[in-house]
Amino acid sequence: MRGAGTVRAAVALVLALAMPVAPAIAQSVPLKSLGRFDGWRENALVGYGLVTGLAGSGDTRRSVVTRQALRNVLSRLGTSVTEDQLSSRNVAVVMVTAVLPPSANVGDRIDVTVSSIGDARSLAGGTLIMTPLLGPDQRTYALAQGPLLVGGYRFDADLNQQQRNYPTTAVLQGGGTIEAPVESMVLRGGNEVAFLLANPSFSTSQRIAEQINARFGYGTALAKNADEVRIRFSGAPAEVTGFVAQLENVRVEPDIAPRIVINERTGTVVAGGDVMISSVAIAQGDIKVTVTGERSASQPGGFYGGFANDVSSLIVTNTKLEVAQGVGDQSFRFPNTSVADLVQALSRAHVDTRRMISILQAIKTAGALHAEIIVQ
Repeated sequence: MRGAGTVRAAVALVLALAMPVAPAIAQSVPLKSLGRFDGWRENALVGYGLVTGLAGSGDTRRSVVTRQALRNVLSRLGTSVTEDQLSSRNVAVVMVTAVLPPSANVGDRIDVTVSSIGDARSLAGGTLIMTPLLGPDQRTYALAQGPLLVGGYRFDADLNQQQRNYPTTAVLQGGGTIEAPVESMVLRGGNEVAFLLANPSFSTSQRIAEQINARFGYGTALAKNADEVRIRFSGAPAEVTGFVAQLENVRVEPDIAPRIVINERTGTVVAGGDVMISSVAIAQGDIKVTVTGERSASQPGGFYGGFANDVSSLIVTNTKLEVAQGVGDQSFRFPNTSVADLVQALSRAHVDTRRMISILQAIKTAGALHAEIIVQ
């Protein structure tokens, strides 16, 4: 019965290769989906502050930075205390991070993430005290303050602990307020715009320049490199917004790099439909090893039909090893075809995903697979 199933799988494999999958048809996409304009970017903000109002789950006295930070806050509010007088566990020192959007006005709200940097057990129920958020230039661009939203908890009692998720990280929805305006400039020298590709490709950058020149006139765009296209702007500075809006909607047919992405943990194989392989022969062996172990107890008897006090039972293990080889061995020869055809054919032949991954890696090593394999 197994031999008949193997024959049917081989026939299905041959039939599948006889019906190749149609090659993938490249489609044009808007320019804005291929990258970004130079100058239009987000910026990271960071700061550190204090969270108060914790129910005994804050930092311990071992955290020196917490006592110093709390003393500094109280001194700015007109209260003078020493570090020895601070012993509350209702306070935790935290790191505060946020992302400044490319264009922000004073008063705009942004989300803020708060994470403990001390030995606090939980930030649940806490409130972040006003914290300046600094940019890479050490300027204050936003202020963060407000009650924390924690998606977890931790409770301790008599050495028993119950925890859900990570209660030492919290979020402030709209808890940051922009204090300094930000304007992203996309013009270089007043008359040039640079478009940066997310996936560098000489073919794609050249196609972008050709499509822009076809729409706005020859000489408007120049592919400077695989990741940058320079675009000339001859209008008034007030018209740059409309010009960039038109550029964003220019449709381009991107070049697709031949790649195969393999995730060995989940057994996922993703490849373009036009990734080709040369003629190759594949032999997939089927070796099955079975190890059977039987355990039995040997109970020794004593002299004269009695039992000795210093003699114990002995566990004896008998192992039986069986090797079945060549039952399902198959050897196939594939003509020039695509990876999509190969994967489809192997699927119809009931080859599991793990073996597909091994076959693709072996074909790549043999030099018959003309694509880059990325293993995750």
